[in-house]
Amino acid sequence: MDLLAPSHLIIILLILLVIFGPSKLGDVGGALGKAIRDFKKAMNDPDEPAKPGAKPDDTKPPESAKPDKVS
Repeated sequence: MDLLAPSHLIIILLILLVIFGPSKLGDVGGALGKAIRDFKKAMNDPDEPAKPGAKPDDTKPPESAKPDKVS
C-alpha cells in the first residue's frame, strides 16, 4: 500500500478544506508556493543578496581592524 495514494491525498485535502475554508486554503497555498520559489532561487543563486538592497557579507576585515605588526 502506497503511503500517499491519490485517495489519501484527496481525503487530506478535504479535511484541510473543512478546517481552513476555501479562502484561507488559497492563501496558505500561495504562501507555500512563494516560500518554495524563494528557497529554490536562493539555492540557485548563493551569491545574490537575500533581500533587495541587502549587501553580501564581506569575510575580509577592514584594513583598520587588522592588528599592527610588532617588530
